[in-house]
Amino acid sequence: MTSGETGPTDVNIVHYHTGIRLEQGGVVRAVLDLSTALAAAGHAVTLITANAQDVPAPWRDGDAGTPRVIETRVRPGARRHLAKRLAGADVLHLHGMWTPDNIELAAAARRAGVPYVISVHGMLDDWCMATSRLRKRLFLAAVGRRLLHDAAAVHCTAQAELEQARVWFPRGRGVVIPLVCDLTPFETLPGPEPARRHVPEIGRGDPPTLLFLSRLHRKKGIELLIGAAEELANAGRPCLVLIAGTGDEPYVATLRSTVADRGLGERVRFVGFIDGVEKISLYESADLFVLPTSQENFGFVLFEALAAGTAVITTRGADTWPEMESSGGAVVTEASPSAIADAAAALLDDPARRQAMGAAGRRWVFGHLAAECVIGEYESFYRAAAGGG
Repeated sequence: MTSGETGPTDVNIVHYHTGIRLEQGGVVRAVLDLSTALAAAGHAVTLITANAQDVPAPWRDGDAGTPRVIETRVRPGARRHLAKRLAGADVLHLHGMWTPDNIELAAAARRAGVPYVISVHGMLDDWCMATSRLRKRLFLAAVGRRLLHDAAAVHCTAQAELEQARVWFPRGRGVVIPLVCDLTPFETLPGPEPARRHVPEIGRGDPPTLLFLSRLHRKKGIELLIGAAEELANAGRPCLVLIAGTGDEPYVATLRSTVADRGLGERVRFVGFIDGVEKISLYESADLFVLPTSQENFGFVLFEALAAGTAVITTRGADTWPEMESSGGAVVTEASPSAIADAAAALLDDPARRQAMGAAGRRWVFGHLAAECVIGEYESFYRAAAGGG
């Protein structure tokens, strides 16, 4: 079925995520890109959220062919009201694991006779389950296991994610489908000028630029990248590390103190949250993209960097590390400052290899993760959940 056509196999899908704020990272991007692709394929898509801050304007305006947005808080005891919101839906798609909202919506779906699926977005990965252990296990014991077992399917975005998550829903049905990436903004790359509004020297090669762009969180390995920058500087290989993103202020303050204490104030720069064409320009203009993460279930930023033609360094903390390796555009290394520094130095010393990796990664992403490559898997997923496939 081509974009804009409708037919008897169209599916009416309702998504729920607590808040649509792009600075919160990949889950929000996943919800937006999947909803966009499904609506473009002719399906009826509704997004329920408590915070529609970064919902695209055409959605808010009710433009034809776009998802419908319902901004409402999910309150305990409102299951009858929520069930009415689900009337006519074929399937409810929940996103995330630890919000009580999902419990209310799952109960409302049962009341309305609507099957639901849930994307856990890496929240059942081993690293995540090792943090706040007691709270998460109490949640699972009280309500979480039923949420997972009663779902028509538990969606994971990589086989490595499913292997870790299935421990927590042994009777449930796990399905692996990669996330849809909206690659339209990457089809024609903007060059370095938009990024130079934030970093005047980017894309000039001296010093070479290593880009980190993600939510600033302890699991992302930012300290490792700072350590790698120090090792490169001590070896006479100075580079400029750009840290793009936002996070909890106490943690960000700790990172800034680390940079200052190591005398790296001229080598590591915090540029804040950057989106749109300036973000794409940053990806494109950086010499390398580095995400030395401890845990990442999919890693939108990894594939966005590849789509911009930039070689990537990451770790096996990304559940999609096998896909990154097979793309030809990434080096997967140990999660240590010395390993990251060595990988960066090797690539910076070999511009031809770096360019070839960037080109290979860009081809792979457009050939494997563009909406038209993945959307059919989601259509089959929803039809099966709704009992039609």
